[in-house]
Amino acid sequence: MKKNIVHYTEVTVGLILLGLGLYLLRIINEPQGVMKALPYLCIGLGCGIFGHGMGEFISRRLIEKNPEIENQIRIEKLDERNVAIENRAKAKAFDLMIFIFGALLFAFALLSVDMVIILLLVFAYLFVVGYSIFYRIKYEKEM
Repeated sequence: MKKNIVHYTEVTVGLILLGLGLYLLRIINEPQGVMKALPYLCIGLGCGIFGHGMGEFISRRLIEKNPEIENQIRIEKLDERNVAIENRAKAKAFDLMIFIFGALLFAFALLSVDMVIILLLVFAYLFVVGYSIFYRIKYEKEM
């Protein structure tokens, strides 16, 4: 029951944000500064939160009617083969992301994009790489 309340809340918050974004888009004639992006941000977040909440709500309702499906889903999530495949896919995606992110940083630097944007991207890039190194060291100590 507690999870259903969370899904109801997500659906409600999503609809409120979506409505707020559409309302702001309608009433603001000449947006300036943050108000140029705020309505679209509210619409995007509202759609995402609403979709996630509604998807989880529908999924829960279907699983409640068919307990054997719930058991099958649990077995598939915990299956070692599926876990290994998922981890391998994440590793490949991370490897590709590092090269793409680096190339994007290089392209932005060549295009003379504002230094603040480049520094933010460099910080995010180094944070991801540092996070990866931290867990690599942690897992090497455990194993």
